[in-house]
Amino acid sequence: PRGRRTEKGPLPDKYQLKEMDTTDYRERTKLNIMDSHGTVIIFRGKLTGGSKLTKSFAKVVGKPNCSLDLLNHEEFEAAIILRSFIMENQIDILNVAGPRLSNCPGIYMDVKIVLETMLYLFFLDTNKETEIKKYISTESVIEQFPQTMEDAVDLICNDLPLRTKTFIAKFDPHNIGFLYFSVLEYLRHRLGFDIENQVLLKHCSTIIGCGTCTIEDAVMEILKKIKLHLETDHILRVIK
Repeated sequence: PRGRRTEKGPLPDKYQLKEMDTTDYRERTKLNIMDSHGTVIIFRGKLTGGSKLTKSFAKVVGKPNCSLDLLNHEEFEAAIILRSFIMENQIDILNVAGPRLSNCPGIYMDVKIVLETMLYLFFLDTNKETEIKKYISTESVIEQFPQTMEDAVDLICNDLPLRTKTFIAKFDPHNIGFLYFSVLEYLRHRLGFDIENQVLLKHCSTIIGCGTCTIEDAVMEILKKIKLHLETDHILRVIK
């Protein structure tokens, strides 16, 4: 909506969404349905308000939609259902809808788990892990753990051989999720997250600006910064 309205105030610029001319949430809801190939509504109990409107409008305009009641499906089952819905309807752009956190406590993390699990299931289908493991070793020597995101990026970049740095720099950013799932355990271990490196986690949370930052969130943000750092020096460019 106009003004990037949310119940917590204006949506931060880091979320690259297109602002509408109207402040009407209902018009926002309808446009999100029209601009996507399909919609999933993740909720608990009963559809109300904007979630109910989402389902009704998707039906009216003939857009594929999937309703996941987390009182009837646990997160892993919901992820399997969502994956099947995406494949059956050949969805490239997915609209994710549901109740706001103030009306449904805990729904943010529940939805996050469903989406991450669904993405991991797609990753397992690609056989990308075997390819990526050719370039990235998961062996490391544990030294003093980094305490800032910048130190974490420097540490990992210093660890990696030239072949691996070039591979990461050239990796398709649209498929960074595949790279993430392949190196998640390595980075958790190398950065001390598996023994609760709270100093680094708190610093990452500050950088990300998310009050519910998890270790997985921190690893993804660090990986994206590693890729950006390597792209400056490890991609061959032709200069005319």
